[in-house]
Amino acid sequence: MIGMPTPGYASIRPPALRPGDTVAVVSLSSGGAAALPHRYATGKRQLAETFGLRVIEAPHALRDSDWLRDNPAARADDLHWALQNPDVHGIVSAIGGFHALRMVPYLDLDLIAAHPKVFTGYSDTTINHLAFGKAGVGSFYGMAVLSTAAENGGIATFSADSFRAGVMSTEPIGDLAPAPEWTEELLDWSRPELQDRRRRWVPNYGWLWLQGDQPVQGPILGGCLEVLVQAVGTRIWPELSDFEGAVLHLEVSNERPPQLQVQVWLRHFAALGILSRISALLFSRPEGMSLRDTLALYEAIREELVVAGRPDLPFVANLDYGHSSPMGVLPLGRQLLVDPVRRRLSIPEPAVS
Repeated sequence: MIGMPTPGYASIRPPALRPGDTVAVVSLSSGGAAALPHRYATGKRQLAETFGLRVIEAPHALRDSDWLRDNPAARADDLHWALQNPDVHGIVSAIGGFHALRMVPYLDLDLIAAHPKVFTGYSDTTINHLAFGKAGVGSFYGMAVLSTAAENGGIATFSADSFRAGVMSTEPIGDLAPAPEWTEELLDWSRPELQDRRRRWVPNYGWLWLQGDQPVQGPILGGCLEVLVQAVGTRIWPELSDFEGAVLHLEVSNERPPQLQVQVWLRHFAALGILSRISALLFSRPEGMSLRDTLALYEAIREELVVAGRPDLPFVANLDYGHSSPMGVLPLGRQLLVDPVRRRLSIPEPAVS
């Protein structure tokens, strides 16, 4: 990389995945794959059957949570192994957790830049997405093995279509759409007998366009809000200039942080100068929150934008990315058109090369 220009934030598009390619599963935070072997086996099988991919494990992917917690360097080594392995074409996170931040000192950003590959995951994996972005490589928010890939009764059509459009096609992604249905029925992942039972799904009431009246376009940046605030000030945090004109996508975890906490985090982003620079805000539907509380949260966010001097900022809520079922794949670093007039979200370019 000596003598090469530094790539823009998340500007490098990794090669597309194709049927027959090998993807490696990594456990970069918790040991969910070891704790739930039947669930992991289902996710691995459904990932292979749905997309025609060969699925293998990184060397430590099946370690338990205690071992992974205590060995952040080994977790980073697994990511580096998958990047350098010429037989591996993509990388899929097993699941999130609570320990990804401890990997930051061990992550080799030059290695990520030198070996751009499709990388998917969500939640605590936001840390790794920030590392990819800092290295200049676009990554994909969504699709983890134990959640999306292991969906009871088969991968949801919305999730499968989003994955194909994002990481398995070199055609422009084009217009996004809300998932036609969603679910919050919880089936115990520890019970193998429930794995083939499809959850109860209901019609989706769609996106909510809460403010803004001018179309904007910018690169997608963001992730799980609780994890983003952990990363502020670390070596993987974006430069302030990287937020200029960006479309910021946020979501919260199934820990359901209180509304006031979300407001405090947004005030932090305002004080950092982030909210004054972004061109739009997207917020995905919170998991496990009542409709009343969800709408109250969205209104509180809107009020924070007004106080931050951004009553003009396009703000679209209730998206289907992150801790949401079904979960789509959002290509970080790619341009997104946000058009409040036509109520349209569109990605005018492919996310992979």
